[in-house]
Amino acid sequence: MTLDVHTLDQVLLVGAAVLLLSILAVRVSVGFGLPTLLIYLAIGVLLGESGFGLEFDNAEVAHALGFAALILILAEGGLTTPWPEIRPVMRLGVSLATVGVAVSVLVMAVFCHLVLGLSWELSVLLGAVTSPTDAAAVFSVLRKLPLPRRLTGALEAESGLNDAPTVVLVTLVSAGSNHSILGFAGEIVWELGIGVATGLVIGFGGAWLLRRSALPSSGLYPLAVLSLTVLAYASTASVHGSGFAAVYVAALILGNAELPHRAATRSFSEGVAWLAQIGLFVMLGLLLTPSQIDAGSIVTAVVAGVALTVLARPLSVLVASLAQPMRLPELGFLSWAGLRGAVPIVLATIPLAKEVHGAQQLFDIVFVLVVIDTLVTAPTLPWVAKVLKVARRSEPRDLEVEAAPLERIAADLLQVTISPRSLMHGVEVGELRLPPGSSVALIVRDGRTLVPERRTVLRRGDDVLVVTPRKDRVATEQRLRAVSVGGRLAQWLGKKPPS
Repeated sequence: MTLDVHTLDQVLLVGAAVLLLSILAVRVSVGFGLPTLLIYLAIGVLLGESGFGLEFDNAEVAHALGFAALILILAEGGLTTPWPEIRPVMRLGVSLATVGVAVSVLVMAVFCHLVLGLSWELSVLLGAVTSPTDAAAVFSVLRKLPLPRRLTGALEAESGLNDAPTVVLVTLVSAGSNHSILGFAGEIVWELGIGVATGLVIGFGGAWLLRRSALPSSGLYPLAVLSLTVLAYASTASVHGSGFAAVYVAALILGNAELPHRAATRSFSEGVAWLAQIGLFVMLGLLLTPSQIDAGSIVTAVVAGVALTVLARPLSVLVASLAQPMRLPELGFLSWAGLRGAVPIVLATIPLAKEVHGAQQLFDIVFVLVVIDTLVTAPTLPWVAKVLKVARRSEPRDLEVEAAPLERIAADLLQVTISPRSLMHGVEVGELRLPPGSSVALIVRDGRTLVPERRTVLRRGDDVLVVTPRKDRVATEQRLRAVSVGGRLAQWLGKKPPS
């Protein structure tokens, strides 16, 4: 297709319409408690050969664009993940992303070969592409649930890191590599090591550089940060390391560094990540031809999905938890919350682009498996958390605010919803005894705003806005949770919030 002004006008018309429709669809998906990927995939299928007839069957282009989108999604995940939340459970997150993935791949490969009758090559590929959790799905769904930090932190760390080993494994198997099991393990460890090292260098080096660069416009800082994360990926990939590990590590460092215009950077990265998700899911929907999916592929997808959910994932979580033990209900939730999304489908384009025998069947199976898994898992997460008693009462949610014009003096705005069972009900503002420098700025009650005084009494259902210096944010949140659990006497009763 020749790109001229007329063609460009048509592309922009269709692209803008699809983008606007996809953005509006976010509200619909939130209302139903589903990840937006289902709606985006449906839009892609509707635009494709089975709908409006838009043809797209280039697996190599899909593979390349899919990787580009995952870079931006992982970068946003790292930039918006607070290091204090995942540091205590980093051992478990790394274990889930490495040992857990290995166990899941092994279980799925054996099951698919012995039970489903797939060849060893397709069995290993199916196990590899379905084992990693999806960063976009995890970040978008779990951050809306009132869960303990150790659970969300472990799942976010896992989803940010587990793409790296699976990409290496799928690429090696698709290329027909003759490595032994130790050879595969050695290659994965080597590439992960290069990726983590490069991410550390570019993350710390980029933070040092940006703190000392007086850029003429605040809008340049988000571009610079995002460019550094892409640089981490590209430089690592050029030396045959794990670019996905590099981009997540670099983004995690940059997102937690005291950089100018942090709020603007995070907002920009979230917008870019949404754009990447929309484009990625719509493209993957275009790549699918529903009429080619036979009943055998659907049955295989259902059986493989059940095995993944009730066998492979729980075993992988159980083995991975040896690195950092947790209670059984928490391990049960980690098992159920292994959300799949675009990552398995993108990984399935690798053997498709390499023209591996049976790759089209593999792609169809993975597509159906992801859709079914999303329909079953995502909407039930709040219920599962409640049944397993791992959910916690409403906790502070941070809203980053820009500290302009004093860029180095940053503050956070915490929004606290007082739940019906919270013992913060009846406590006076002055009795909160927040760290010095932190204060209650506003109370929203029954749709009305109140400017509080020290004697103002908090009530159930209040939305309380607390301003705190960023360095005291953790201590402020801990104090708020302690009062919520123990009331005004929490300090003397020794009541501590659940971690």
